[in-house]
Amino acid sequence: MKTLSQLAVMTLLLAGCASAPNDPTLTLQTKKTPAEYADCVVPKLQGNALAPTVSQTQRSYRIVVPSKVTANNVLEAYKTPSGGKVFVYERQLLASSFMPSSFERAAQECL
Repeated sequence: MKTLSQLAVMTLLLAGCASAPNDPTLTLQTKKTPAEYADCVVPKLQGNALAPTVSQTQRSYRIVVPSKVTANNVLEAYKTPSGGKVFVYERQLLASSFMPSSFERAAQECL
């Protein structure tokens, strides 16, 4: 019986991660343009064994790192008059939220 209740709790935690609100987990400001920022962050993500896909519009770049366990992690870099604004959408399990992930570190190192 105890195992069944533990499984139920774990399922609820994972469901909460997958259905997290669309608010960014982190908002960053950079002096780089969205293209310069993407040129910096994509190799860092690839170096951490992540497989980012990049799409762009006239004013922004969207970098998506797929996840097998939670919702995809996303970086969105938008053009601003002083450079760019970066929105980080990271969905991670509660146990791994105590230290910055390689995804978050890459996002911050490229500012």
